Amino acid sequence: MLFGKRSQRDAFEAKAEKVFPSVLGTALRLTRSRDDAEDLAQEAIVRAYEAYDRFDGTNFKAWMLRIVTNLYINRYRQRARSPQMSSLDEEGAVEPVSSGDEGQGDAMFEGLVGAEIEEALRKVPEDFRLAVILSDIEGMSYQEIADATDVPIGTVRSRLARGRAILRRELEQYALREGYLKQGATE
Repeated sequence: MLFGKRSQRDAFEAKAEKVFPSVLGTALRLTRSRDDAEDLAQEAIVRAYEAYDRFDGTNFKAWMLRIVTNLYINRYRQRARSPQMSSLDEEGAVEPVSSGDEGQGDAMFEGLVGAEIEEALRKVPEDFRLAVILSDIEGMSYQEIADATDVPIGTVRSRLARGRAILRRELEQYALREGYLKQGATE
């Protein structure tokens, strides 16, 4: 039994190591915070390890990204339901100050996707951004996105179309400036 668990752990670790850059990249794009992304990615790895015996053996990356997405959605919903505990106006409250290493997350974004694209992606509303990230950056199928976000495939298609349209608008000036588009070609 010990050797069976060890080989299962080794198999999980090998697969997790291969997909970790996608897990962390997706977490960064979802949370827009390096610390939050690292926490989310770590929790996803732990949850996946705990549930590895229930993994069906097909598409480990999609399974991991579904876990990341579900954890993120659950955290987002939990924050939305939680009342604010305090106000910055209260005595003794201190406004957060930059730690100076916030740029590290931005630098990682730039390495994964161009800065202009990341900036445009930040402007896409949450549901649309999630669909675009999972489809266009992580390569998940519509069905995998539907399963991960718990919405019908039609909703996935709609969110992708709307998210891509917003990105297109946001990136139009950049594309013109860089010569990807010629003036008048967008009309």
